[in-house]
Amino acid sequence: MSIKIQNIKKSSGFTLLEVMIALVIFSIGMLGLAGIQAIALQNNNTAYMRTIAMQQAYNIADLIRASTDFDGDVTSAFNAVDTTLGTEPTACIVNDQLTNCTADQIAAFDIFHWKNRLNEELPSGRGKITLSSDVYEIIIMWDEKKKGVTGEGCSGNSDVDLKCYTLHIQV
Repeated sequence: MSIKIQNIKKSSGFTLLEVMIALVIFSIGMLGLAGIQAIALQNNNTAYMRTIAMQQAYNIADLIRASTDFDGDVTSAFNAVDTTLGTEPTACIVNDQLTNCTADQIAAFDIFHWKNRLNEELPSGRGKITLSSDVYEIIIMWDEKKKGVTGEGCSGNSDVDLKCYTLHIQV
């Protein structure tokens, strides 16, 4: 019997070592999973911001198409829209209703609220519109990495410029 007791004592220390190695391997695996989860959350947030940018570009494109007069011409208010937010136009607003507004006044109202939504929904969100040869270029810009960048060059360098989404439409 003394031989069996000695064998049990030798193997009991080896089992503790196996458990410790298993815990180390399990811990490394859990850290890997946490890293993958963090990357997935970051990518999900990036996709969300790009979706908002795309939706807002199509939103203003629909407003441009809807702002035609009886001759089919788009109001000139959309021809050159810069990135500044400005103040809300109130010339033809009575009791929170647009009343007896011209096409340019309605366009100014739409542009202001579009820019305001960009600013609220995207970090440092901005938008601009230019017209060239009957093609409107709609550019949505935002600080995708949330680094505080302000450049509007759309270079793709997130250390300097805002992220840009561009949509071209012909009306």
